[in-house]
Parts: sequence; structure tokens; C-alpha cells
Amino acid sequence: MSEKIRCDACPVMCYIADGRSGACDRYANFAGELVRLDPLTVIENGAAAVPFMGRDWDGDIVQGDRPFVTAIGAGTTYPDYKPAPFIVSQEIDGVDMVTVVTEGIFSYCGVKVKIDTDRHIGPERAFVRVGGEPIGHVMTGEYGSKMLSLGGVEHLTGGTKKEGRVTCDALMALCNCEPVTMQIDDGAEIVVRAGQPPVIDGTPERLMRVGCGSATIGMFAASWIDHVDEVVVVDDHITGVLSEHEAGKQLDVPKTGIKMQGRRSTPGRYFQVAKPGTGWGGTDIDDPLSILKPFDPKVAWPGLRLLMVSTTGEHWGYYELDAELQPQSAPAPAAVEASAQLIAENCEPSLCSVLFMGGAGGSLRAGVTTNPVKLTKSVKDMLTKVTVGGAEGYVWPGGGITVMADVLGMPSNAFGYVPTPAIVAPIEFTLSRKDYEALGGHIDRIVDLAEVLGPKVRIV
Repeated sequence: MSEKIRCDACPVMCYIADGRSGACDRYANFAGELVRLDPLTVIENGAAAVPFMGRDWDGDIVQGDRPFVTAIGAGTTYPDYKPAPFIVSQEIDGVDMVTVVTEGIFSYCGVKVKIDTDRHIGPERAFVRVGGEPIGHVMTGEYGSKMLSLGGVEHLTGGTKKEGRVTCDALMALCNCEPVTMQIDDGAEIVVRAGQPPVIDGTPERLMRVGCGSATIGMFAASWIDHVDEVVVVDDHITGVLSEHEAGKQLDVPKTGIKMQGRRSTPGRYFQVAKPGTGWGGTDIDDPLSILKPFDPKVAWPGLRLLMVSTTGEHWGYYELDAELQPQSAPAPAAVEASAQLIAENCEPSLCSVLFMGGAGGSLRAGVTTNPVKLTKSVKDMLTKVTVGGAEGYVWPGGGITVMADVLGMPSNAFGYVPTPAIVAPIEFTLSRKDYEALGGHIDRIVDLAEVLGPKVRIV
């Protein structure tokens, strides 16, 4: 029986028996030889990969006529003194370009999740949990979206062993575009999957709001003239009132005597008309009339026509004031119903977006160059292009190489893990050979693209 061999691809340092794989399921013992199970992935023939940063780049983002070597399946540089697994040369428009690819072991990483919804999912700073373990928190509410910050070194390594394992599993699933069910403290249960609508408390979302209540008034004010006397667009953040709004004034909409709950901001804009929730416009109400105070009898009149609508057009109601100036539900004219449909038609589909975010530390950069800080400067000077599995990378300002990328721009199953716990993520650095030499790059490890392409390469 053959002896076990030791894998040095990550800090776990597994001893692997013949025919078995290590804890990560990415390396195995094949007849006494350590082999990589994941094939190196090359993007080719029109896939949406980012371009090499050649001096004569013409702005073509796809460049489907040439292959792009990703770091998916490339292997790691652990224990850090080793050069990157693949340093590939390819001539583009007469410029000799080099792409350095490696799979980074990211203990310092996480994901930022954008959830397109008006629904209240939980208070800001609330823990996001998977299987009862905290893996992140709710961040700010942005324009029509809720934001989550998940992962990071504190959850991966700073808590219990179970917390780290659950966090790592959730991050890998999210980055590989798989669904993850999350529970937010004092909030909703959400199923998040990149590129798919969020499922909130068992209900899939359909639409992302067209704008806040005030913006909706401004966009659609002209469609309501001659059909209604007053419009209220219900919104958890900024509820709009047509007759008071500047758009209504410029269209000569007369005062109606309407009075609103909440805190008045500028004319036609109200904050805090109700509590956050999963009802109309992200509030906790099912009855829109509950945010109205009695109409001013000196201004309002019987028969006044009132439309109340949400920021997605999914909720709406038509009312007319009776002799006591109380709103009563009434059959809606076709034009009023059409206006609600117009709002819905102008809403984009509700989706979940997942952006991987990680810091390329000194050890990873050492696989690119003998002088790691020079790589950072080259990236900041835009001489070196950073990509993640072929997807466009946004590099944050400041120190180090903190990169963020949309997981939907990467081939399937681009991410792995090691049970330290840490995420294994592909990262590529592309620059001219001349600039690579100036960095103190591993010149003796450069190979031509033709040498890389072979039976262990996956073409996507």
C-alpha cells in the first residue's frame, strides 16, 4: 500500500492517501503524485472577459478572438515563497502581455449583497444568520435596495469554529451563484441567489421601485392631470403628495386640503408616515388611508378624486370623498388603472447582486513579483489590470489591493475553500512584459499560452 503524501496547497497541510482527495476536495493523491482536480479555466470565443491592458487597447471589452487565462483551477502559491502557478505570455496587437494567475487563500474576504426590494428586511446593523450562526450584518438602505455585508475575517476566524465554518460555506455558495437562506435578527427570512429575485418570508419579489414617493410624483405627474385631483405615493422613506409637490404646482394642481401623518420635509415630501414593514411601499400598512389625517374642510370638497399608489405600482387604490369628506373606495377610471400599470412597467426586475470582496495580501503578491509593494503601485498607476475569474475587478483606493467583483461575470464554480476556514478565489494580474520585468516579476517562470493549453484546461 502506497504511503500518504502531504499537500502544501494551504495551511491545513493534509496527509492524503492514494486515490483520495484532501479536505478541500481540490487536490488528490494519484499514484503518489499530488494532482489538482479542478482544471485550469480559459475564457474563449466571446465570453465577457476583461481585456489585456495593452498600450493600443481599442476599448473592445469582450475581445472574443483571443483566450483569457483565468486563475480558476490554477492552484495556490502557499506557503508563499513560490511564484504564481501560471505566468502566461501572449502577444496582443504587437504588445507582449503577461497574465499572472493564482488562486488566493482569502481569510480576509467577504461579499457585499444588494437586494432590490422596498420590503423591510431588518434594522440596520442587525446580524444576518445562517443556521443560527452570525455571518454578517445589514448595512445601509440605498435607492430601492437593501445592502448586506457578509463574511470578513471576524466571522471567519474571530468567532467559534462553527461560526467560521458556516460563514465559509455561505460565502462559497453565494459566490458560486447558489441559493442561501438567511435569517435577519428582528427581521425577515431571505433566500439570496445571485442574479435571481430575493425570496422574502416565502414570497419572491417582482419589482424594484421606480423611485421614492417624491421622485414617482415627479415622473408621472402629467399622467394624472384631468383624471384625479390628488395622488399620494406611499413610501417608507419619502412619501409624495401631488398637490403640494413642485411638479403639481407647475402643472397647476389646486390645493386639496389633504393632511398627512409623518414629518413634513420640503413641500410634497413626507418622512416616517408609517413604520417600516412588508406592506405598501416598504411600510407596515395594509390600509393606505391610515396615513391620512382628516382633510381640511375649508379646502377639500365632496367628490374629490384620490389615488393612493406604492412606488412599484403593485399596490394602488382609488377613492372619492363623500359628503363628510371621508375617502370612500370607488370604481377606478381606466386611465387611473393605466397610470398604476405605467409605474409598474417602469420598474426594473428585483434581483440579488453578489460582489466578492477580498484583499490581496503580501503573500499573494509575492507570487507575482519579488517586490510585492511594486505590484500595488502598478495597479494604482493602472499599468496592471486586476480581474477575478475573468470578471472586471474594482480596486478600492488606499493601501493594498482590495478588489471587488461581480460573481455573475465569472464561469461557474469559480470559488473553492480550504477548511482553515478560508475562501479560495481566482485572481489575475495582466500587464505588459516590459512592466512585469520592471516589477521584479518571476521572468524565468513565464510560459507561452500555447504551452498552457492542454487536456487539463477547461475552455468556456
